[in-house]
Amino acid sequence: MALQTARSYLFVPGHRPDRFDKAVGAGADAVIIDLEDAVPPEYKAAARYALAAWLSPERPVLVRINGAGSEAFEEDLRLCSMPGVAGIVLPKAGTQDGPILNRCVSAGMAIFPLIETAQGVWHARALAETPGVQRLMFGSIDLQVDLDMDADEDDLLYFRSHLVLVSRLAGLPSPVDGVSTVIDDVEQLRADTLRARRLGFGAKLCIHPRQVGCVHAALSPSGQDLAWATRIVAAADAARQGAVAVDGKMVDLPVIRKAQRILSSSRS
Repeated sequence: MALQTARSYLFVPGHRPDRFDKAVGAGADAVIIDLEDAVPPEYKAAARYALAAWLSPERPVLVRINGAGSEAFEEDLRLCSMPGVAGIVLPKAGTQDGPILNRCVSAGMAIFPLIETAQGVWHARALAETPGVQRLMFGSIDLQVDLDMDADEDDLLYFRSHLVLVSRLAGLPSPVDGVSTVIDDVEQLRADTLRARRLGFGAKLCIHPRQVGCVHAALSPSGQDLAWATRIVAAADAARQGAVAVDGKMVDLPVIRKAQRILSSSRS
């Protein structure tokens, strides 16, 4: 599956090379080796060396680098030019990252901005329209810190909807929702993922391999969805573009397109 249309992006700490292969084999659509938040300052260099030794074009991964202005940034960026790095997850992305984005584009790097600050939200459309940007990611926890919010997930509705809107306007795939900190609470994780899907997100960041299966299931069409879509498409084909009713409701072109999209996603 293409990284731009993945359903799950699994983080693994960069200073834990013993987990790299396990993460790749965990079933996630994409793996992010994290050199930023998950790595204590004293382990930054060791994490970079470990990743450089492990990288291979046979198992491409994304790398979350340290932000611009940090001591590790330049070395992280150089590392990302190595074969096996499929793209960069840029933390706390904002307008100040223009020169960084230009450097990444010049080097042919795919960029996944992590929107997790007020600046990032405000300039999300400009980021989404930057050449080389593949998909927006939502850093919900860091955003709450930046805005000094004591919020539950429903309070973040505006920010999630904003990223969905600007992604569509920029012609990007639907954005990637932030992490759920629960690991063993399957029902909570499922509820978080279903909410993100209802809002227009197409993927989710994961922090543990046990989250991947639940995320995939929640983002996949249900049996009921598939049955509905099959009835809609069959009725539309039979009507040959004429007016048609299914389950007592009139069906128009947008509904047919939605049904076709559901059936297509089930085959991808």
